Amino acid sequence: MRRHAYVTLVTNADYAMGARALMRSVALSGSEADRVVLYTGGVVPEALAGIDARLVRIELLPTSDAFNERHGRARLHAAAPFTKGDKPPFHTPLDNFAKLRLWQMTEYDRVVFLDADTLVLRNCDRLFDYPEFAAAPNVYESLGDFHRLNSGVFVARPDLATFHAMVQALDRPGAFWRRTDQTFLETFFPDWHGLPVFYNLLQYVWMNLPGLWSWDQVKIVHYQYEKPWQDHDKADRLRPLVDLWHAYAGEGPVPRLSDLPMPG
Repeated sequence: MRRHAYVTLVTNADYAMGARALMRSVALSGSEADRVVLYTGGVVPEALAGIDARLVRIELLPTSDAFNERHGRARLHAAAPFTKGDKPPFHTPLDNFAKLRLWQMTEYDRVVFLDADTLVLRNCDRLFDYPEFAAAPNVYESLGDFHRLNSGVFVARPDLATFHAMVQALDRPGAFWRRTDQTFLETFFPDWHGLPVFYNLLQYVWMNLPGLWSWDQVKIVHYQYEKPWQDHDKADRLRPLVDLWHAYAGEGPVPRLSDLPMPG
């Protein structure tokens, strides 16, 4: 497993909190793969204290001023508004493209990327056997969402040639990636391999598709939109998931999945 790694990205203090809980969840899953946190210059070292992982400082991609302007928060959200949930104030869309730095991590044969707002609830090492590029569908409102991927969890094979090809394709003249890295990865890997939805079960499934939720099968929970460490208007509806995150964010025991309530 020395050539495999679970990797997340931290671009601010809020996502550092998420990464701390995430990396503890990976450790508790029993995996022997490396745990790596990529962090940018927007993160002070104190915010990373207590994260049980290898810490790697990275730079944002050297994208053009025009590209950066098109993908700034205000302009991007005006052109592609989020209507299903609320993005937190610390969400900076342009930072998402730093995920492409994973393809520079050639010390590993395979990496599994995990957004910092996810939790690993069961051992997921079999993901390292999946080909590139593998991701779960972006399902949280209806079964019609299965045709789109969600980039909060994906399997990649680091390769410098792939990285350079991605950077060239990313910042071409006039390029606009409506959902930032998610839209780009869908385009760059049009024949992406679908992971079972339980490897990236989005929290809105709890509210919108409760029949799809199964504690017997869920591997990774993804807190898309509102974050479990925030006070937000959906917290009561998502209370079991919020409480689960806080259990992993602490230092005490975590609940058995079989003891958790079902939605509804």
